[in-house]
Amino acid sequence: MNSVVTALPYFREQGERIAAAINAEFIAYRSGLFSELFETTQRIVAIMAIGIVVRNIAPLIHDKWRDPAVVVISPDLQYAIPVLGGHHGANDLVYLLQEKCNLTPVITTATEATGREAVEVMATREHLRIVNTRSTRKANASVLTGNAGVYRVPGPGMVLAGSGVSFLVADGPYAAGIGCRLGTTADEIIQAIHSACKTAGVHPEDIAIYASGAIKSHESGLLEAVRTLERNIIFLSPSDLNGENPPSDSAASRFGLSGVAEPAALAVSVHHHLILEKQIYGNVTIAIAE
Repeated sequence: MNSVVTALPYFREQGERIAAAINAEFIAYRSGLFSELFETTQRIVAIMAIGIVVRNIAPLIHDKWRDPAVVVISPDLQYAIPVLGGHHGANDLVYLLQEKCNLTPVITTATEATGREAVEVMATREHLRIVNTRSTRKANASVLTGNAGVYRVPGPGMVLAGSGVSFLVADGPYAAGIGCRLGTTADEIIQAIHSACKTAGVHPEDIAIYASGAIKSHESGLLEAVRTLERNIIFLSPSDLNGENPPSDSAASRFGLSGVAEPAALAVSVHHHLILEKQIYGNVTIAIAE
């Protein structure tokens, strides 16, 4: 994980020392540096007033799944403060700074501050990926109040879950959305998946999760196909599908949906970017996202 330490000119020596301690690159602070680092760096440590950092990063913040972790070290070199991405690397980084540089971590994420483990932290620890990222706010609130349960489904199967349930799967770079006509067989669906993967230039084993609309949850051929591939499938509500903006028109509009394959793939992907727009293979429609 690439890390950069930056500091104002009069803290250069301390910045270089801290960078060496945590195996990071040191770059002296200059105007526009944060804009550059947001595009290329996963973890940023800044030795300067927190107000300077906040003013610099405020226009750059997009969402917590893509933004880098940002930590501020107080100018007296006493405190390490996660400013952005506490659950996405910043908290871990301040604990590293505590270990290597004897700084005091200032943790403000509610779950950690009260001694509980957030969904994102569990996912990182167990090398899993959160499929439905929008769920984490409700899920972490439930963790905070002590009402959250953790349920393990060892395997292949389907999960129908509410909006506050975070769904974690074995990590993988791709997600596939599938639509199919009523009664389509498992063999036809598997053949379509292999064809789509070949077109996209990806291996079927690199698809971490399959997704479709809830209207397809009764399709035995689809369920059997996913079980045969030893993967899991999540069925999405109309609001989840319509929350995406797929590039292609869809016949599913007659059901009040923006689509099935493309929005399903986008909804459960990490970067919400299609690498294969929907392709039709007989009775099966498939889209792949990363």
